[in-house]
Amino acid sequence: MVFSSAIFLFVFLPIVCALYFCAPGIKAKNALLIIASLIFYAFGEPVYILLMLASIAVNYIFGRLIGVFSKNENQAGRKICLILAVIANIGVLGVFKYTGFIVENLNHINGINIKNPNIALPIGISFFTFQALSYVIDVYREPELEQKNLFNLVLYVSFFPQLIAGPIIRYNEIAKQINSRKSSIDMAAAGIQRFIRGLAKKLIIANGAGYIADAIFKLNIGDYGFFVAWVGAISYTLQIYYDFSGYSDMAIGMAKIFGFEFSENFKHPYCSKSIKEFWRRWHISLSTWFKEYVYIPLGGNRKGKLRTEINKLIVFALTGIWHGANWTFLVWGMIHGVANVLEDTVGKGIKIKNKVIKNIYVWLVATVAFVMFRADTVAEGFGMIKTMFTGFTFGINSVSYIAELLSPYYIFILILAVAFAYPVRENLLSYVDGRSVKAKYTINTVVYAFDILLVLLCVINLATATYNPFIYFRF
Repeated sequence: MVFSSAIFLFVFLPIVCALYFCAPGIKAKNALLIIASLIFYAFGEPVYILLMLASIAVNYIFGRLIGVFSKNENQAGRKICLILAVIANIGVLGVFKYTGFIVENLNHINGINIKNPNIALPIGISFFTFQALSYVIDVYREPELEQKNLFNLVLYVSFFPQLIAGPIIRYNEIAKQINSRKSSIDMAAAGIQRFIRGLAKKLIIANGAGYIADAIFKLNIGDYGFFVAWVGAISYTLQIYYDFSGYSDMAIGMAKIFGFEFSENFKHPYCSKSIKEFWRRWHISLSTWFKEYVYIPLGGNRKGKLRTEINKLIVFALTGIWHGANWTFLVWGMIHGVANVLEDTVGKGIKIKNKVIKNIYVWLVATVAFVMFRADTVAEGFGMIKTMFTGFTFGINSVSYIAELLSPYYIFILILAVAFAYPVRENLLSYVDGRSVKAKYTINTVVYAFDILLVLLCVINLATATYNPFIYFRF
């Protein structure tokens, strides 16, 4: 079950919301959310509920042990528990996500023939594993955060809005909200608005751009030339942003309906002027997780310039491989890592004041990197990148294919996607703040009317469209 499916939108979510607001108290509300979350996950992955619950139970035990050792001021015990928790969580992630990848590469390197176990990848395992790890690490750092109620920890890890596609919510951000939050009509209304915008991002823009990207990435791109390659690359760059940020918007919106406040996960990354800024705006929950739990423990920027840059490369390598068991993800991460390092070193001597040029540079790096992210193999990724920069042909095949693929509708979608990659709505609301009451009323009316239009367009899309991919099965 995914957020953009009819059964979720018209059956699951309305029922859960209705029951939630009828529940008499916070304990009943939390119990309902736990049950709903387990049903949600079981809809597609019934077997792996046991894996997720086992992960929660193990991390709960480690948290309790760390709490006991903290009270007894047993530092060795605390460290041993933390190390074992990290090994257990990374081990589970490694077995289910990377076993096949490791076996394939061992077979290739050594010329041996180890049978690939073909272990199915539980949906969302990277997300709920990182959240479970966050709990243990935060308890280690702040023992007062120890959760003695197992069911509260179950809710934190399994909460369905962020279970399969994030954002990754660190435990210290939400611990107090589990038992002391208040729902209101205003929060619910704001949450619904946010959910609608996220749904529109996914169904209208992401799916539209994704349709173009999928069609082009299936081609032998060398036969079509640079223009087709660039259309495909930019389309996927837009798809991954609107799909991912759309899911994040829906998660944040649903959380708000239930009284939770989640941190932002995307802040218009494509308007950035550097790759460093890009990563302050892109998948913020993941980059913050790696910063807090990997970069800083490695020494951060406290051990000299060389060590700082090495730490950054390590983090970006891990960020890449976290996304999937393929060398393409590692290369994607390293492209961003190298770009960050170059900005810290060579880039400081290059003074470019023009913001447009800086922004184009970000688009260029992000687009090239996402080609590798989307490709099935490194060779395929580099082949497409090569065509983008050297395939200066524009034959009849290219013209006819683009003319057939880019209907006026899809051209409009791409233009819309590029435009709203920048903070159009935010700028409009900022403009409203300084206007008269009448002007505010008029613009707010337009905004609400636009939201209603989005709802209608989403319903039409669900009823008529056949293309609605879920791209997080690899994560």
